[in-house]
Amino acid sequence: MTRQEARQKASELVAQMTIEEKASQLRFGADAIERLSIPAYNWWNEALHGVARAGTATVFPQAIAMAATFDEDLAEEIGGSVAEEARAKYNEQSRRGDRDIYKGITVWSPNVNIFRDPRWGRGHETYGEDPYLTSRLGVRYVKGLQGDGPFLKTAACAKHFAVHSGPEAERHHFNAVASRKDMEETYLPAFEACVKEGNVEAVMGAYNRTNGEPCCASRELMQYLRGKWGFEGHFVSDCWAVRDFHEEHKVTSRPEESVKMALEAGCDLNCGCTYERILNAYHEGLLDESYITQSCIRLFTTRFLLGMFDETPYDQIPYTVVESPEHIALAHRAAQESFVLLKNDGILPLEKGKLKTIGVIGPNADSRAALVGNYHGTSSEYITVLEGIRRTVGDDVRILYSQGCHLWKDNVENLSQESGGDRLSEAATVCDYSDLVILVVGLDETMEGEEGDTGNADASGDKLSLSFPASQVRLMEQVLSCGKPVIVINMTGSAMDLRLADEKASAVVQAWYPGARGGLDLAQMLFGLYAPTGKLPVTFYQSSDDLPPFTDYSMKNRTYRYFEGTPLYPFGYGLTYGKLQVKGLKVKDRIGGGLLPDGSSPDQNCENLDEDCLVLEASIHNPGAQEVSDVLQVYLKDEGYELAVPNPSLCWKGRVSVPAGGDAHTEIRIRRRAFTSVDEDGVRAVRSHSFSIYAGFSQPDPRSEKLTGEPCMKISYQEN
Repeated sequence: MTRQEARQKASELVAQMTIEEKASQLRFGADAIERLSIPAYNWWNEALHGVARAGTATVFPQAIAMAATFDEDLAEEIGGSVAEEARAKYNEQSRRGDRDIYKGITVWSPNVNIFRDPRWGRGHETYGEDPYLTSRLGVRYVKGLQGDGPFLKTAACAKHFAVHSGPEAERHHFNAVASRKDMEETYLPAFEACVKEGNVEAVMGAYNRTNGEPCCASRELMQYLRGKWGFEGHFVSDCWAVRDFHEEHKVTSRPEESVKMALEAGCDLNCGCTYERILNAYHEGLLDESYITQSCIRLFTTRFLLGMFDETPYDQIPYTVVESPEHIALAHRAAQESFVLLKNDGILPLEKGKLKTIGVIGPNADSRAALVGNYHGTSSEYITVLEGIRRTVGDDVRILYSQGCHLWKDNVENLSQESGGDRLSEAATVCDYSDLVILVVGLDETMEGEEGDTGNADASGDKLSLSFPASQVRLMEQVLSCGKPVIVINMTGSAMDLRLADEKASAVVQAWYPGARGGLDLAQMLFGLYAPTGKLPVTFYQSSDDLPPFTDYSMKNRTYRYFEGTPLYPFGYGLTYGKLQVKGLKVKDRIGGGLLPDGSSPDQNCENLDEDCLVLEASIHNPGAQEVSDVLQVYLKDEGYELAVPNPSLCWKGRVSVPAGGDAHTEIRIRRRAFTSVDEDGVRAVRSHSFSIYAGFSQPDPRSEKLTGEPCMKISYQEN
């Protein structure tokens, strides 16, 4: 069904409704209209990394872990699997009259906000700090969720529009101030891509104000969305965000005025309670019926596109796809691609035959919560790191386990009088009796996440710094000084201060929140059943002292593209077992009409010959004795425009495999947009003739070169 056909049907249906009936459809829990055979429908469902909060579903790795794969094909495949499960559950639940919250096929995912500051608790819901990577993964996840059939498989939603990334405690009244340059250069590209390339069906507004206007009623943001980008779907408020207009932002004085402001700006659907006052605003003469009608038509256009009033092929998706073997295998593959090896002195991969006793220590070693992140479903099986190691080594190796410490409290047992930690002596004992120690530290959704959803009340889900909780710092100091080889596994959704681990551990792994069964995948990687290939989608700084104030939304000195210091572990960094080298990089072709003069072409992948892009070829060598796979990355820097992004920016990535001692050649297509720069007025254009292009398996910065021992290949490109 085309959008035009769906809109026509929606218009005809809405024309039969009374004003009361139309108003009832603009709330997230939409009433049934029995005389028109319209069932009740709850618009609120979540699918960040699997169908969430509605019972059993495949729990894929958290979004930030998906980002670490740098694999957009995988993101689309996961999105398609999630949509299948959402449809299967919807088919069964609606058949049984269950139309409750989290049971629908309008899913409020993905989160394509930029993870600009590692203190933000919700950063692990995103695809990291880079607009290009976020755009590529966001678009493909949307395509997976929505499918390519005559009807939408599910309706995806790009959120939170826009310029939104903490602090969580201030989000209901906070005003994020961003320059036009930062808006166009960093904060808006992923949303633009989701609209123009992904044809995302919905966009959700953020809680905060941006440059003075509440995001759910921002004329400036709506001009981008519906004006410049041509968005035709529906717009939904974040939950109870419209209430914030009068209670927190104080831009209106009462609910009826907030209703008027939101609907007239184009906010079609209210997650919250304020649109219960629509009829009040209408009867007072504050609100014209045309705005109610317009939003109602947009919402029913989506429902027709989903096939809610027709028979669709998706109606036959059986419940057996939920946690199917194929989906579980996909979740395992995603976890395997996501782990980032940050340090390895040669201890990895482990050889089971050389070990008699392994000590497994740490508050996240046997934690289910550390597997799943937030916005998750319920798995029928969880495999923690401890259990994964046990399954991998079998009965051949003895495992000694100690929790080591509470995740954040001083003691595990509330009645304990031990001032330094009541599991430290046990942890020391395990170290003494082990050949090596695997120390599993980090956070979980109770420590980093959304305001109100976490137990982290002092920071409302954000981190006050990059430091680990004091209980874990004590444990790390003790274990890392035990005299045995120690492998540190960090399970967090964000950057932490890993300087102690970097200094003293034999190996360090960033494991994120790897999904319900991810502990097995991690263990198999440690024992060499496959090699890690994950790359950091965020910068790991030395400490929060290196960062600007959390409330400062200027991009100066933020993220790898603007950072002026030396990170601990850079964006794009990640080791593997073996090493690949870029031995050559050359320009092969230029497709389209050249780069100059304006760079105004859409943000595309350059997969089709009629798209403007630069084609290069990289020559890659594997000097080792084993086949190696890794993620090739290409970065570009405008050398001729003084206001260009100061550091080289990611513009292409792709997975390559090279046989032992062999060579491979990879074609690279750099989109025209990558050559553009943004001026102070927020105007994007190609402004220079001179560019540097870098290709390697990391970012082209001194710290990455020191960590990997390999420089990136660099060429200069002159546009005539």
